Amino acid sequence: MPSRPRKTETDETGPVMAADRVYDAIYAAVVDHRLAPGTRLREEELAETFAVSRTLVRQALHKLAQDNVIVLRPNRGAQVPEPTRRDGEHVFDARRVVECEVARRLVGRLSAAQLAELKQIVEAEARATKSQNKQEAIRLSGEFHLKLAQMSGNPIFVRLLEELLPTTSLLMALYKAPGEPMCVAHSHKSLLQVIGKGDSAAAAGTEMRRHLNEIERSLSQPASRAPVPLRDVFKPYRPAA
Repeated sequence: MPSRPRKTETDETGPVMAADRVYDAIYAAVVDHRLAPGTRLREEELAETFAVSRTLVRQALHKLAQDNVIVLRPNRGAQVPEPTRRDGEHVFDARRVVECEVARRLVGRLSAAQLAELKQIVEAEARATKSQNKQEAIRLSGEFHLKLAQMSGNPIFVRLLEELLPTTSLLMALYKAPGEPMCVAHSHKSLLQVIGKGDSAAAAGTEMRRHLNEIERSLSQPASRAPVPLRDVFKPYRPAA
């Protein structure tokens, strides 16, 4: 994930990175579609939900806004963005630049252990998709793309992708037909096969471009979603009573 706040707060379990916990939970909820585009993020409600001070909530929200995960609007507070189709064009342009280069660089450089790790993610994504566990499939899809960037050895690629994934996920929530996965697991399998062969950097870049184009083309009609109360969205992150 992007860089995080460092201020600590103490609860019953001892010192914890409370602002980090809020940051991570909101980031994850945006990426895996538990927070719908346009959702208001009220400081008081978040503070009660996470059992932390509003100061720490505000700190996390400001960092999320800096990382382009949420937006802060004057007199309206924090809100999950509602990216336009034009925003989507910009996001996928950027992803093609970064991830096609990542794919090219990885050809012939991955160890057997790294290839096995990527294969495990792809197989787990396929199982989640088959069992209709949408949130897990979305999480694993993002993990696959991030893991490739991490394995490239360039931390700037990783940071850029961390900033692009939340907007990509919001575009999926807004414009992708209900029931379709964020990425197609078999596409990840094909991409991994090309990278693993180690004989053509150009072919790997082409396969990544084809995959990203496939995702972008899947964006169609705006989809409506009923809002979910923040307390329900972040229930797993609440500290134990």
